[in-house]
Amino acid sequence: IIDTESLRFNYRRLREMVADGVKTMAIVKANAYGHGDVRVARVLEEMGCEYFGVAMVEEGIRLREGGIEAPVVVLGGIFNDQVRAIFDYDLTPVVYDLDTVERIDSLAGKRAVVKDIHVKIDTGMGRLGILPHQIGAFFSTLKGYDNIRVEGVLSHFSEMDQEDKGYSHRQLSTFVDALDRIKGLGYNPSLVHMANSAAIVEFRESHFNLIRPGIMLYGSYPSKRFSDRIHLKPVMTLKTCLVYLKKLPSGFPVSYGRTYVTKKESTIGILPIGYGDGLPRRLSGRGEVLVRGKRVPIVGMVCMDFTMCDLTDVDDARVGDEVVIIGSQGDDTITVEEMAERTGTITYEIFCNISTRVPRLYT
Repeated sequence: IIDTESLRFNYRRLREMVADGVKTMAIVKANAYGHGDVRVARVLEEMGCEYFGVAMVEEGIRLREGGIEAPVVVLGGIFNDQVRAIFDYDLTPVVYDLDTVERIDSLAGKRAVVKDIHVKIDTGMGRLGILPHQIGAFFSTLKGYDNIRVEGVLSHFSEMDQEDKGYSHRQLSTFVDALDRIKGLGYNPSLVHMANSAAIVEFRESHFNLIRPGIMLYGSYPSKRFSDRIHLKPVMTLKTCLVYLKKLPSGFPVSYGRTYVTKKESTIGILPIGYGDGLPRRLSGRGEVLVRGKRVPIVGMVCMDFTMCDLTDVDDARVGDEVVIIGSQGDDTITVEEMAERTGTITYEIFCNISTRVPRLYT
């Protein structure tokens, strides 16, 4: 269940963190972190969000086919056979190599248009982007292409969620130096962006004139300490129901591998959700769910399509009862942060792994 009012609330809280005139690029890649990219983008576009960021051309196409009209920036760049698509669907590519620039320029010339691009600078992430020492040669070569325009320059923090900001300061300083060199070569990009969710809250110097909120839009925090800096509301609740109850005698194994054996006569509840739906297999024997307002343990191995829980201490549990995986029931709450901690991962992965076969209901 996706609570669109909570999404709006989080967007407003993040906007309060930045100065007037700073625009927003909402990051809706990976199906809006599992929340549904088109529906999320529609809500935010109605609120005035100026840009959307995706990782892949296919994600940008889906936004366009879903009716999104705001500029869509393909942050992951494009592959050889995707140049035509960025023109056909009016997508803005991030570039970091001259071969791609040449292909974009060539097709733009054939179509008699000037195509906007954003150039990525690698300030210490070690992933995509040109290195600082390549700036002079790269941007000097760009001057030979008449059918492109450098609309934006960007970079990306690698450890902004850490409390120690030493490395982030060095990355920011490298980026500022890069911008000075780029402007010295005659460029004046209208968009400069580096700030992710964590930087929006804790690193005002990195806001420039465009921010890129991601995980915080969805009500989750990059690390625990951010909950003291900004109040957000969870956008997603993950629920299922009991589809089967069975009484098992003491000493009876449950699920694959017999990793769990009942210690007494037990009531086992069967849930129609498994790792094929995105429920982490590592919750086997260590996770919990909420049934009738009580926490009950997940027992046995999480299967592809089913998960078992021990309902022995829950009175009057019945087939059809609501089961909360992430969210609140009664006076208790299981957060996505708790689930991530129990499985040794991050909230981003929990959200993104919820598969498309899980229906999304928007309220």
